[in-house]
Amino acid sequence: MDPEYAAGLAKAGLLGSKPPPPPSTAEEARAGFDIAVLKVYKAFLVPQLPPSNAYTVTDHPVQVEGGEISVRCLVPMVDDQNETLPVLFYIHGGGWTVGSVELDDYALRGYCVRQKLSVVNVEYRLAPEYPFPTAVNDCYAALKWTIFNTSLLKANLEKGFLIGGESAGANLSAVLTHIARDDSFFEGRRLTGQLLCEPNVCHYAAYPESFKSKFLSIDEIPDMPALSRAMIERFYGWYNAPPSDPRISPLLYPSHQGLPRAYIQAMGLDALRDDALVYAEVLHEAGVETKLDLYPGVGHGFHYGVPDITAAAKVRDDVEQGIRWLLKRESPA
Repeated sequence: MDPEYAAGLAKAGLLGSKPPPPPSTAEEARAGFDIAVLKVYKAFLVPQLPPSNAYTVTDHPVQVEGGEISVRCLVPMVDDQNETLPVLFYIHGGGWTVGSVELDDYALRGYCVRQKLSVVNVEYRLAPEYPFPTAVNDCYAALKWTIFNTSLLKANLEKGFLIGGESAGANLSAVLTHIARDDSFFEGRRLTGQLLCEPNVCHYAAYPESFKSKFLSIDEIPDMPALSRAMIERFYGWYNAPPSDPRISPLLYPSHQGLPRAYIQAMGLDALRDDALVYAEVLHEAGVETKLDLYPGVGHGFHYGVPDITAAAKVRDDVEQGIRWLLKRESPA
């Protein structure tokens, strides 16, 4: 285990013992997540926020089946008012159950300004109140909204149309990348890159026989405090998706050919580590240009709960380098 990460877990009283049972309700999970993750991460990023006059922040409504959601749009200020920008469509993590646009809001503001790209951060509806496939459908509606609102975003999708997210957000990004590939609506305005941070790409009850020997981490690393196997099972239960449906298990799509280039991050002590490793292998074999970074000795989402350690800084820096690579500006090391 990374020594700084171990010290952070010890300080929180989470080192050397099994994690407590997962919360019994989504409300309990959300309350704990907001205290242990959201508040810690946002407080850490406050000093790193770019000047408020370097970008604009606006929330916009998006009509979806059975209701309305919102998207938070970040647009950098540029000297040339006629300049157009690439776009990152971003989906937050949280097991389809916890989290919100607030989770990565401050980090995305930095990416927006430093990388000169517009960001659409989607506030999709959460399980169990809105089970599968609500999150998929909400995010897909918001993805189409992005195309209809390029002028508002000062966007030119030919300069880059990225989709990405963390954990469940990466899962939804991988799903939507397949759906958009097969949808003629996106002809002439295709996604050009996918940012997949700690993705889960296959329900543990639907591992293909040919890959079962490679999905070891779910059993080898079942008790990490940030995301135990019991918590994974709870999240899947709240989301209530059929395990073999590719909209929850995008590994199971019959083809991965024709997808945009992918930058993937995996954590060495994550029960979902092998999801990322297997998916990177599968995409590469399908002819998708793929870059993978593996961070040894740290657990799922560690950079949210202990954001001040060296490994967390590297994860954040690598995300930005990954964005640059997806935009074909620079290759990750």
